[in-house]
Amino acid sequence: MIDQTSTFGSLREQLLDAAAAFADGPVAVSGILAGLVDDVDRALREKLEIFPVCHHSPASALAMVRRLREKQPKVIYLELCEDLQPLLTELRNCRLPVAVQAFATDLDGFPKSWAPLSVVAPITEASAEYQAIAYALETPGVELVLVDRSTDHVFQWAPKEEAKERKEEASLHGDAVGVEIGDLRPRFAELEEHLLHHGKVRHWSEWWDQYVEQPLSGADYDTYRQVMVLIGSLFRRLTPDGDRLAVDEDRERYMWTRMREHLAAGGADPGDCLYVCGAFHAASRVEQFGLDSTATFEISPRTGTKWLYGLIPSSHSAIEAQFGLAPGSVSIAAATWAKAVTRTKLVPFQLAGQKGTRKRAGARGARAKLPPPKADAAPADRLTGFLSRPPALDALDEAELLGWCVDIVRLARRNGYLASTADAIAVFETSILLAGLRNRARPTPYDFQDAAVTCIEKDVVPGRRDVRRLCEILLGGDRVGEVGYDALPPLARNVYDRLAPLGLDLDKRTIQRALIDLNAHPELVPCSDLLWMLRYLLPDDAVRPIMGERGLGERSIQESWDLAFGKHQRSIIELGYEGVTIEQVLEQRLRRSVWDPKATAAVALAAVEDAVLFLGSRRFADELGARAVELLAAERGVDDAPEVLRRIRRLLAYYRANESELPAWCEAFVTAGYAHYCTLLPTAFVDDDTGVRQVGAMLGFLFTMESLALALGCDRAQLELAVQQSHPEAPAKVALLWAAHTQLGLLTMADLRARCDELLANPLVIPSVPQYIMGFVQAMEPAPALSGFVVEVISKAFGRLPDSVLLPWLPKLITTLRAGAAELVPVLVREAGRTFPGSLPAVDSWVPPWSARPKPAAVGAPVASGPVAELLLGHPAACDGVAGLLGCEGEWRDPASGGGAGGGRAAREVSALLTAHPEPALALAGLLT
Repeated sequence: MIDQTSTFGSLREQLLDAAAAFADGPVAVSGILAGLVDDVDRALREKLEIFPVCHHSPASALAMVRRLREKQPKVIYLELCEDLQPLLTELRNCRLPVAVQAFATDLDGFPKSWAPLSVVAPITEASAEYQAIAYALETPGVELVLVDRSTDHVFQWAPKEEAKERKEEASLHGDAVGVEIGDLRPRFAELEEHLLHHGKVRHWSEWWDQYVEQPLSGADYDTYRQVMVLIGSLFRRLTPDGDRLAVDEDRERYMWTRMREHLAAGGADPGDCLYVCGAFHAASRVEQFGLDSTATFEISPRTGTKWLYGLIPSSHSAIEAQFGLAPGSVSIAAATWAKAVTRTKLVPFQLAGQKGTRKRAGARGARAKLPPPKADAAPADRLTGFLSRPPALDALDEAELLGWCVDIVRLARRNGYLASTADAIAVFETSILLAGLRNRARPTPYDFQDAAVTCIEKDVVPGRRDVRRLCEILLGGDRVGEVGYDALPPLARNVYDRLAPLGLDLDKRTIQRALIDLNAHPELVPCSDLLWMLRYLLPDDAVRPIMGERGLGERSIQESWDLAFGKHQRSIIELGYEGVTIEQVLEQRLRRSVWDPKATAAVALAAVEDAVLFLGSRRFADELGARAVELLAAERGVDDAPEVLRRIRRLLAYYRANESELPAWCEAFVTAGYAHYCTLLPTAFVDDDTGVRQVGAMLGFLFTMESLALALGCDRAQLELAVQQSHPEAPAKVALLWAAHTQLGLLTMADLRARCDELLANPLVIPSVPQYIMGFVQAMEPAPALSGFVVEVISKAFGRLPDSVLLPWLPKLITTLRAGAAELVPVLVREAGRTFPGSLPAVDSWVPPWSARPKPAAVGAPVASGPVAELLLGHPAACDGVAGLLGCEGEWRDPASGGGAGGGRAAREVSALLTAHPEPALALAGLLT
């Protein structure tokens, strides 16, 4: 054996000499450079072989395949959350890329505001961890052990600010915390900026591809291993101290503790083991590093949070978005992996039955088919040669570049670009030129992308996709994974089984159209019910009704649906973390919504309506309704009064039409609401923060529910006192109060009409008239009979105001009505249609019903006689009250004063009328004969 302590002695001396010659402060620089060599030396001298990787790196995957076939380890320790291990066998049923996920909604030990918690670890075919997993699961006698912290510890150790600020960055991963192997990126911003500037690249992914991926793709294992540890050590030593570095060090202590425990329990030979971790962790300097360390690390117990596990589909773009990679970098890595496998004729490992992967001979071979393992040789210094010589530049592959140029022009023309053969030639030449400017003999995909954007896109994007996106599609596209049926949770499988009668392939990522004739095929009614529940639970574009609707007391005869289950498989899978069936999940969500601390009575009524529509459970609806009564009684504001009124009206109409009696909670809600709104009405009238729409809804509840509330024991005096105690100042609320007084009989229509006439006659009040009209329009909610009066007021304004006043006043009226009473304007328009004449010629002779008609000549009117007349004359108060409400004026006549003469005159007038206009009488005679 060669003395390992002197393996890198020559390299250490060269670096120290360089630091002394070029650095202003040789002490600091020499310490860093010497530390890099010490870290590499320490990692290589460890008895447990450390395999450093970078996440989604083709070079790491190629080196992993080579090393697994040479060493054939019996135990593989993998840097991945230890509680995710049972999921790995389910990868056989999936199409990569997918992500293993841990999910929790019921938290115990974490703040409730963090819910839901989610951790994902994406896996692609071009990754070293997938090759290690496939080798371990397909080779008999090999044990795979996940040694990283559990998902519970991920959030235990996460900085509190980081956990609060998690944002939704990727459509497939959502706001999940990403766990990856080999996060190799400088955490020292100035270092990354320096590398990008001098490397003549735009982003980190391009620098990594040029200066690490390409040189290491064909390197031997010792060179790969030493270079990766060196890079990890460099980034580690330049990482600022902080919470993230402290968490990483705790992860390293955790992993070394778990590996020592496993070796002590199982008695495996460290020489037959392989530790796969990120290059950053391979250069660890914690005291627990190495199997010979005696330092202990106490692992805290997990919280009481119940974690659920599963697989969700992932995609290249989701991985790039979540881990801060350049767009298209994962697709380029996949293309690089496929090309390298073909060029090197390596046989990668694959899981048996894996979907969507090319079947390669020997890829799933058992241990018996592997060649005999090779003995490990003492590691030699490969760093000195790698760092001292320039990288071997690949020769230009003209055929590959020409193919790219021709294909991008064809793809650009399909997407609306005016590209031609000349553009293909220009892209080819520009790619070579850019590669030369960047010291590359062979244009990379990044050079090709820049050349295509320069030569084709120019300054116009005619379609949805720009040229850079077209290049990503050309070089492999955004590959999206799929979780197989057998790997789905029970709820997701239940959904697929229940929708099977539709005869659709729900695994497709394209939109599937489902046509359902419920009359001709009643067996499809359960499918329709399930689709409406999924419509409620899933994103809007996952299940979208094209034809058909579902409301209280309404059912469609035919329905048409657009289904995109393949695109939203993740959402369906995560429903499986909440329950076993869709009905259970829906019930839990409705119950959670009404018991939320921020829940309101409107939210509870909406939950009752959803329970009736989707679940049909009277017991559950009654439970939610009782909660609505509690919430209404506890509210101190009336912001949701319009929504409460709309929903309780609809529910009462439904129960009256379908039930023999109202549920007890409905009666309790009406009585509680009557007392509640009577109490708050005076305050709401004068509160500036309460809008006229809310006050109108309160009055609408009180007046429309009055008969039911009085039948249930409420006192009408509450409402009268509340209205009389209200003294608003805002014009809209004043008009609303006048309408309430009219509805209660405290103000006659004649008096109300007189007040409105005074408003239009007062030039100081005219600018505020639109606000008064707004109040009257809102009054149609509690008093629909006032719709004709509102038309009268608006008509008088248009007829009496001069143009100089009306023209500036009209836009304000329109905007006020649109903003505050959009739902009531159609009622107003219908009433106007009934009031005004239906043809233009009739307008000239039309007399408005509210105009004063000329009084007929004073003639003796006939006076009725008999018991009815005597009863009315004896008790005139009832007739006087009705006449006052209708705005009629008149006087009582004595039956003894000339009734006969009046009757004669009336007879003569009737005879003259029939003689002048005989048509009605003749038509009536014709009908009778």
